[in-house]
Amino acid sequence: MRLRFAILCVCALGVACEDNPTAPSTGGQSVFVAQLNPASENPPIANAENVGTGAAQISFTVTRDSSNNVTGGSAVMTFQLGGFPATTITGAHIHRGAAGVNGPVIVNTGLSGVNPFSLTTGTGQYTAPPVAVDAATMQDILQNPAGWYFNVHSPLNPGGFARGQLTRIQ
Repeated sequence: MRLRFAILCVCALGVACEDNPTAPSTGGQSVFVAQLNPASENPPIANAENVGTGAAQISFTVTRDSSNNVTGGSAVMTFQLGGFPATTITGAHIHRGAAGVNGPVIVNTGLSGVNPFSLTTGTGQYTAPPVAVDAATMQDILQNPAGWYFNVHSPLNPGGFARGQLTRIQ
């Protein structure tokens, strides 16, 4: 049900959806979703921010050379959160790491302690401006989305309070 919600959110954002989520992208666009929840963090969240859920949608514009090799591209990242206490989002990123494994930030939305997003009612949506993605990262995400996750961070949980593995839907 949550994946269906995320797919509907992506479609509502005007991103074309196709029936086969594992089909290769032919138009230079690849879309991924992640179901965000505190229990997926490592370790799972056990404080006041363990009550909400969310979804992230990442739309990659993939660039290729004349031989169809990935040369890089860009990402637009959107996330929605609900049911959390009021907080400030001090980070939201794509990390390298399988489920249960913490990894480094690789693709950053630009949110930080000096550039936060306020979740004043515990519910909200944020869309980051497009960010560049290098060829190796783009290729790895396309080939192994389960080896990557998206999460959001707060002052109470600087390591992240809601996380989800990437799943390709287009």
